[in-house]
Amino acid sequence: MSLDIAGNLIDSPAPDAVPDVHRMKVLTVNTHKGFTAFNRRFILPELREAVRETKADLVFLQEVLGLHEKHSSRYDHWPQVSQYEFLADSMWSDFAYGRNAVYPDGHHGNAVLSKYPIKSYRNLDVSITGPERRGLLHCVLQVPGHDQVHAICVHLSLLESHRQLQIVLLNQLLKSLPPCDPVIIAGDFNDWRMHANAALSQRDDLHEVFERHHGKLAKTYPARWPLLRLDRIYLRNASSQNPTILGSKPWTHLSDHLPLAVEVHL
Repeated sequence: MSLDIAGNLIDSPAPDAVPDVHRMKVLTVNTHKGFTAFNRRFILPELREAVRETKADLVFLQEVLGLHEKHSSRYDHWPQVSQYEFLADSMWSDFAYGRNAVYPDGHHGNAVLSKYPIKSYRNLDVSITGPERRGLLHCVLQVPGHDQVHAICVHLSLLESHRQLQIVLLNQLLKSLPPCDPVIIAGDFNDWRMHANAALSQRDDLHEVFERHHGKLAKTYPARWPLLRLDRIYLRNASSQNPTILGSKPWTHLSDHLPLAVEVHL
């Protein structure tokens, strides 16, 4: 309430309502820890500019460094913050990190950058046996017009037997989520034999965006001569438009994987 010039109470104008969001641009990229293929050159600043230019609302990152003490003293322009914070910069207000691999000099894992608030997140350990550590980073997003939207960042094992068990764990996670909530799953599945995709394709409520639009998964690895279909974007309770492989410069020189982008309709 407020007063007019005569001192009478009048209704104050309602604050602008936040419009519902029905579309968001999604990007997934294996950052290769900020180096080119074969670790020949540190290119994280160039990668940040390329990611910013996509204007994605939601970014899924794999192999992103949280800390590396030796690299920070060895390379010029090494950020003073974690790589995922450096990539988020001022464009993505919220971010979450799931630490998977830990070693004497530091650690790396998966991360999600979001223009919408991340209400909560958890990193589910899906490591099987041996030194290879893997996780599913599950974020719950507060997107206007929706109770909640789930984002799951994936980086599966190099071993087929491990991947099959990790897909079981991913299915268990999906089963635990409210059945009507939108879910976006993206990342590096390392599924060169495509057995994991075959298992996920048995679900009636899930689809992979490139397979839905083009009849086949996207070739993303190695970046300069992509032969293997390793990277994926799966959706539940959402549709997709314009799935795109970012397969030209500078992307071919910024990682050993090509990124994928898609417009998700909620």
